Amino acid sequence: MTIWQTTRFRIDLTTPRIMGIVNVTPDSFSDGGLHASAAAALAHCEQLCAEGAEILDIGGESTRPGALPASTDEELARVLPVVEGALRLGVPVSVDTSKPEVMRAALALGADIVNDVAALQAPGAVEAVADHPSCGICLMHMQGEPRTMQQAPAYDDVVAEVGAFLALRGDLLRQRGVGAERIVYDPGIGFGKTLEHNLALLRRQAELLARVRPLLVGWSRKSALGAITGRAVGERVTAGVAAALLAVERGARIVRVHDVAATRDALQVWRAVQG
Repeated sequence: MTIWQTTRFRIDLTTPRIMGIVNVTPDSFSDGGLHASAAAALAHCEQLCAEGAEILDIGGESTRPGALPASTDEELARVLPVVEGALRLGVPVSVDTSKPEVMRAALALGADIVNDVAALQAPGAVEAVADHPSCGICLMHMQGEPRTMQQAPAYDDVVAEVGAFLALRGDLLRQRGVGAERIVYDPGIGFGKTLEHNLALLRRQAELLARVRPLLVGWSRKSALGAITGRAVGERVTAGVAAALLAVERGARIVRVHDVAATRDALQVWRAVQG
């Protein structure tokens, strides 16, 4: 797949794209609620676009390990004003949610993409996107739920199991009439996975691509990078850029990152070398 069809944009994936993360939450693991207000979140959206973000991903519920869910009303109040403002910035706008009510409300405003860490498993979630004529969709793999996902995650073969799960979820959408060009897949780095599981997903990414594509990958500031480098969350920029570049080198088409400018520079060098 070389095009990702979304509500307003057909995103060309012949070159890798950068998705900038906008956490409109008080308890994000990565930025400590710095953008919890709508004004701060919109300012951050503008900054990310200036740094080179080609997609904005706006989320109003923390999915860090151990996080408690937000209520639907809380999430709507956090996300909708930011989505409405971000839609004026000229880039595709994604809403990071697992709640069908939030999906429908954001799509009604004109949001381009639904990015669901639970791969549309909540009752009504498949219908929320299938009823829309053209929105983009990202299906992510997660073992368990945020509150419990890092309590001894286990697989017989993490790459095979993640690939099979994502393929099944994509098949379900296509059976509901959703075109393949609307769907991308995320292996869910750090979501119910040990360090070795995460490394296997990157090391054997070609096997995932044999099952599902295009791939969206998010290594940015993850605890796996802290385990490798010994660095705190705010000190993982270099490690995150390295992981993003390795994912792109192995075929990922979208990288979801906090540190947009550094990732953009790395990808510019990579593109220059590729010719």
